[in-house]
Amino acid sequence: MEVAAAPRPPAIAWVALGVVYVLWGSTYLANRYIITDVPPLFASGARFLVGGALLAVVVLAVAGRRAFAMTWAQFGTTALSGLLLPAWGNGLVTVAQQHVASGLAALLIASVPLHIVLLRAVTGDRPRRATLVGVGVGVAGLALLLLAGASGGSGAVFGNAWWGPWLVLLAGLGWATGTFATTRLPAPANPFALAAVQMLVGGVILMGGSLAAGDRPDLSAVGPSAWWAWAYMAVVVSLGAFSAYAFALASLPVSTVATYAYVNPVIAVLLGVLVAGERFSATQLAGGGVVLLAVVLVIAAERPRNRRTELAASRL
Repeated sequence: MEVAAAPRPPAIAWVALGVVYVLWGSTYLANRYIITDVPPLFASGARFLVGGALLAVVVLAVAGRRAFAMTWAQFGTTALSGLLLPAWGNGLVTVAQQHVASGLAALLIASVPLHIVLLRAVTGDRPRRATLVGVGVGVAGLALLLLAGASGGSGAVFGNAWWGPWLVLLAGLGWATGTFATTRLPAPANPFALAAVQMLVGGVILMGGSLAAGDRPDLSAVGPSAWWAWAYMAVVVSLGAFSAYAFALASLPVSTVATYAYVNPVIAVLLGVLVAGERFSATQLAGGGVVLLAVVLVIAAERPRNRRTELAASRL
């Protein structure tokens, strides 16, 4: 009895994955240019409000109002993920980037898959032994990055601060917690509607934080590079990256799509070096390399053994 071979993914799926690599990897450099002229909480809040509104309009035009139908439990999950992902996760990264180089921030955020494994273990899941080995390697890499500190390489927008890398790690924990919670709690059926409401909730929280912090942005003093970077984040990244990610996830094995977790930091480091002139110490490079190796090990260890289990995992 012959078994039919799985259909080859369309070429456009690989293009979509490449878009995810580049767009999400470029966010750290874009943030660097934005926060030079605009307070970070205000810039992030405005970005998510605009991006969420644009995505909501697209979803309404394509799928209609029914796409936003959700129970109170589903809305609670969406609101919680809006707090943990765009507000806590992205917001704290943007604040930290005032005192952490963009490439270093990306290397620290690469530890998110490691945080998710630890959350699974705390809630009763039993990760594979190879997964735990990868987490152990990742902890060693993070220790090297934190040992080097923010001052080991080139400076950030407003100089270096010892607490900057720690704030990025805290942001990564929020992002990991939001991702983990979204896969365990009731969520809306339409992922684009979920993302739109997430961004709107996160934008409101960030703007509230900006108001509480007393931000008074002088928009007349914002330079062209900051405006272009903000527009790129609000429109291109918010709409293009998520759409490309959703398409790639529907067309490629989830283990293949998950490679963005260690490709994005490489893109971010290259852009930081080539565009912003960032430099890294030997300890930072070693620590970043160990973290990326750990993420590769974890993703490889968690890879489903066949296409059927991959499809099941993609629906979680």
